[in-house]
Amino acid sequence: MRTRLSLTIITVILLVAASSCNLPQPTPTQDANLALTAAVQTVGAQLTQSAINQGLPSPTVIVLPPTNTPPAPPTFAPPPTGAFTATQECDRAQFVTDVNIPDGSSMMPGQAFTKTWRLKNIGACTWSGYSLVFDEGNSMSGAAATAIGSTPPGASVDISISLTAPTAPASYRGYWRIRNASGVLIPVTGGHNGKSFYVDIKVAAPTSTPATFNLPYLAAESGLALSSGGINNATVAVGDSIGNEGVEAFLSFDISGIPANATIQTASLELIGGGHVRGNPFASLGCLRAYVHNYGSLDAGDFVAPGATGAFAKWCSAGELSVSYSDSLVVSAVQSAVGTTRFRIRLQFRDALTDSDATIDDVLIISPVVLTVTYTVP
Repeated sequence: MRTRLSLTIITVILLVAASSCNLPQPTPTQDANLALTAAVQTVGAQLTQSAINQGLPSPTVIVLPPTNTPPAPPTFAPPPTGAFTATQECDRAQFVTDVNIPDGSSMMPGQAFTKTWRLKNIGACTWSGYSLVFDEGNSMSGAAATAIGSTPPGASVDISISLTAPTAPASYRGYWRIRNASGVLIPVTGGHNGKSFYVDIKVAAPTSTPATFNLPYLAAESGLALSSGGINNATVAVGDSIGNEGVEAFLSFDISGIPANATIQTASLELIGGGHVRGNPFASLGCLRAYVHNYGSLDAGDFVAPGATGAFAKWCSAGELSVSYSDSLVVSAVQSAVGTTRFRIRLQFRDALTDSDATIDDVLIISPVVLTVTYTVP
């Protein structure tokens, strides 16, 4: 009986215990970060314990922060400061000015003239073997290439070319450039389109209204002849020499621009350069006279002994040399050369060959010499 009761009590206790295990249990609340920390500590403890068991040093546990921090942007050093200088070009010219023949200058049909420009070498290389070459427009019969003198960097140079005005009345322009020794055309600061420079003229139409022009004096075709037969094409003088020789001057003018059917109305000759008088030629040699003398290449046969006749002009004192000499004889002299390309004259002291004082008594002719004419055409 006691045994049965004991079994019953044990059975009830077991049932109660079983039923209590099946009752729902509340779920504990735990902070996520605390849970992560606890887990890390547990793993750390386990690793430490494992190391102790194996006789190894304890590993170091790295705890990462809960949030991600972006890496700092890279820092770049600032560029160096200072002046940067462009490399200077080897070949570059600068247009400076028109030395003569300003743009729009009036020319007679077919008139020969010399155009001169001034340019500066602003490059780094010396101009050696460089030349002036035609580019475009009207060449006005200019040479295809003209040598330019050696010009170092920073220096200026006058570049000249002989041209001839067209015969038809109109405005004309010719463009020119500089070519280096390798055949390359170089740029020109201040030039046309940064590359060229030009000559610009206007050829006047023939008209019945009188047209006045200064005829070009051609110093290169002028010179002197001595009574001894000597010739000097570099100096133009008239009088006598230190060796008591007679000296006569020869002057050439370009009249190719005067129409062949033109009628000369007025003409005057002014020996501006004749103001350079050495000694006293007028006192001992008489008056200075001008004669038409169509010489070709000047030679000893062009000298004429004193006493020649047919002069068209004369000057009897030094003061008269700087005054324009004009009368009907000058007009006739120029008219006789119309239709040709040159008007050439001889200057001579006709009264005596020399004063025999072994000193220079002469008139030195230096440009400019001005021959001015007015003409009409039918």
